Amino acid sequence: MFLQKAWRTAAFGLYGLMHFTKSGFEKHSRNFRPEEMQFRLEGKNCLVTGANSGLGYATAEALASRGATVYMVCRNKERGEAACSKIRARTGNTNIYLEVCDLSSVGEIKSFASKISSEDQPLHILVNNAGVLEHNRVITSEGLELSFAVNVVGTYAMTELLLPLLEKASPDARVITVSSGGMYGAPLTQDLQFSQSNFNGTEQYARNKRVQVALTEKWSDKYGSKGIGFYSMHPGWAETPGVAKSLPDFSKRMSGNLRTSEEGADTIIWLALQPKDKLISGAFYFDRAEAPKHLPFAGTAGSHTLIHSIYDSLQSLCNLQPG
Repeated sequence: MFLQKAWRTAAFGLYGLMHFTKSGFEKHSRNFRPEEMQFRLEGKNCLVTGANSGLGYATAEALASRGATVYMVCRNKERGEAACSKIRARTGNTNIYLEVCDLSSVGEIKSFASKISSEDQPLHILVNNAGVLEHNRVITSEGLELSFAVNVVGTYAMTELLLPLLEKASPDARVITVSSGGMYGAPLTQDLQFSQSNFNGTEQYARNKRVQVALTEKWSDKYGSKGIGFYSMHPGWAETPGVAKSLPDFSKRMSGNLRTSEEGADTIIWLALQPKDKLISGAFYFDRAEAPKHLPFAGTAGSHTLIHSIYDSLQSLCNLQPG
């Protein structure tokens, strides 16, 4: 177990340095096709969580610049309003709306989903971007470990509750979940809230991101017939406010070698724009191409069978009816 964990860490570090950095993006972008990013999104409704900064802001702005109606879901009203106003000014698109919701609260997500569902508008693109890496064990008002609450429960509840609106946009609806390369170092585990006494925030984040990739597979299998595509992706190592705050040493050490937020968000936009017949539902994407979900000899692939019981646990925790 110790040796395998050490191998995962080493393999992830080496793989990351080769591919996830700014130079990795520059190398991979030589194969990009500019015409694949020329599609317009007028008449499309898009919802982006964690949209006031970093990857979420870059995603919201890129969607807005292509004519989409964008709902920016942010926890902080003031920062959200500032980001919303900035995107309107930069893109000339006035169909940009702020929705305030704390993704760590199932209650708030349910209230938000009820409000937006009452408008009875199709949702063409849902981008599950909001995330947090907390190094200390923090428990939410609903009794959940904070990272798990935002990264896993928030992603799960938001997606499940907005399924009816996504169905209305069928067959063009898609859900894009922003994961992380950190998931390469973590198999799925039933210990979703990291009950061990020696809480490790970085490891918990990696576990959360592995759940997101497996959830994408589960959703694709469960809801694929509804005309919704489900995709997870990895943005690479990007220089965002979240990374600077959560991983200051890493951010300082990699200074000059990290991607911009726009480079990190590039594959999110690519997934939003491509004809669905060119994409594989349930797949994991990186730099505009399908990417492996497991590193060689890491021993993580077999753990994905746990997603069925994890899914049931999330359904029970959120008190949602079976779909």
